[in-house]
Amino acid sequence: MFCFTRIAATSLIVFLLAACGTVQVGRNFDMRAFETKIERGVSTQSQIRAWLGAPTGTGINVDTGGERFDEWTYYFALGKLSDMSGANVKMLQIKFDKQGIVRGYNWSTSE
Repeated sequence: MFCFTRIAATSLIVFLLAACGTVQVGRNFDMRAFETKIERGVSTQSQIRAWLGAPTGTGINVDTGGERFDEWTYYFALGKLSDMSGANVKMLQIKFDKQGIVRGYNWSTSE
């Protein structure tokens, strides 16, 4: 289910950016500032919400051992994409345990 949500969100971003001259999707965030604040095993969902605002998407992540985690997704895209050049796209996914504590995160960017 979550993989479908991620694919659908990414496809929507690409479609919206390709269909218009200049488009912004999502809310920009400073990844470097985030990395200075976050502590794996310590930071909470309420802290993340205070730093980044409400997540763009939510889902469930099931690891190879069957453990389930809540996962929040933040993404941002900006650019003129008639030919996809110069686009700025970034995505952050944060994984939380049942107590709402950060267990991991990953991010990617086109910068």
